[in-house]
Amino acid sequence: MMNPFLTVDEARILALEIVNTIPDPFLVLDSEFRVLAASRSFHDTFKVDPEETRGRTLYELGDGQWDIPALRLLLETIIPDHAAMDAFEVEQDFPEVGHRVMLLNARQLLTPEGEKSTILLAFRDVTDGRAIEREKQELLVEAERLLSQNRILLQELQHRVRNSLQIIASILLLKARAVASIESRGHLEDAYERVMSVALVQAHLSECEGMVEIEIGAFLSKLCDSLASSMSDENRPITIEVLSDEGLIASSNVVSIGLIVTELVINAVKYAFPNGGPDSRILVTYEADGADWKLTISDNGVGKAPQVGKLGGGLGTMIVDSLVRQLGAAMDEVSGKTGVSVSIVSPTFKVLLPQAA
Repeated sequence: MMNPFLTVDEARILALEIVNTIPDPFLVLDSEFRVLAASRSFHDTFKVDPEETRGRTLYELGDGQWDIPALRLLLETIIPDHAAMDAFEVEQDFPEVGHRVMLLNARQLLTPEGEKSTILLAFRDVTDGRAIEREKQELLVEAERLLSQNRILLQELQHRVRNSLQIIASILLLKARAVASIESRGHLEDAYERVMSVALVQAHLSECEGMVEIEIGAFLSKLCDSLASSMSDENRPITIEVLSDEGLIASSNVVSIGLIVTELVINAVKYAFPNGGPDSRILVTYEADGADWKLTISDNGVGKAPQVGKLGGGLGTMIVDSLVRQLGAAMDEVSGKTGVSVSIVSPTFKVLLPQAA
C-alpha cells in the first residue's frame, strides 16, 4: 500500500512546482524577506538568475532594484499589521526591463507557534494597461479641447449668420420702401419675409446647439410664439396654436420643418384673413407614430378660389415643395369655405380611419 503522506523533500518539490505553474511573477519570502522560492515567471519577467535569487533578501536582488520605499512600507509596516494586502501599486525602473507598474498582492502565513512567518508575494504587471488608460485620457482631453474650440467657432459662425441675415433683411425693407413700382415692392417684401423666416428658424436652432435630436413640440411652440408676436397686432389679431405629440426628430430635419411651418404660417397670415377679425386662427399640428409623422398647418380663413391652385404657385410654393422633397415626404392641400389645410406626411405614415359602427 502506498504511503499517503509526503516526505519533507517531496512536499518541498511539490510546492516549488506549484509556484512555477503560476503565470504571474510570484515570491515566497521568510520573515527576514529572504527568498525561499521564486516562480519561473519571476525570473523570466525581471531577467534575474535563479541561483542569484534563492536565499537573498528581496532588497538585494538585481543590484537593489527591489529596494523600493513603497515595497518596504508594504512588507515592513502594512503586512505585519494586516496580514494581507491586495492591489498595492509599485512603480520602478528595472534594468533590461524598463519602467514597470506592478500591482502586488501579499499574504502573511504564520507558523502554529506564531513565531515565524512566511510571506507570499504575487506581482501583476499593469504597465501596458496604465499606458492605454493614460493615452485614452489624453485623447479625451484633446477631444474635449477640439469640441470646445468647435463650439466657439460655431457660436461665432451663428452670430455672423444672424448679423448677416438682419443686414440683408434691413436692406430689402429699405429698398421696398424706396421703389415706386408696386410689383417690385411686393417682390422685395416677399424676399424680406423669407430672409426673416430663415433668421427665425436659425435663432431657435441655436438654442439646441449640439443636440442630435430635438423635442418637436417645444421647438414648434417657440417658433409659432415668435411668429405670432411678430405678425399679429391689435389691428389684426391672429392666434397661432400648436398641438403636438411628444417626440424627437433628427436635428438635420429641423431646419426643413421649421422653414415649412414658417412659410405656410406667413402664407396664411397674408391671404387667409383679408378682413381681419378677432377669431382669426392658425393651427399647427404634429402627429407622430414611431419614426413616421404628419405635419398640418390649417386656418379658419376665407379659403382659396379653385383656379388659384395649391399654394398659389409662387415663390412660397417652390420653397415648400423643395423642402418637402428634401424630407422625402408628400404634401396635400384642402381648401374650402372654412379655410385651408396643408398636410406634409412622411411616406409610411398611416392615417387611422374611423371604424364603422
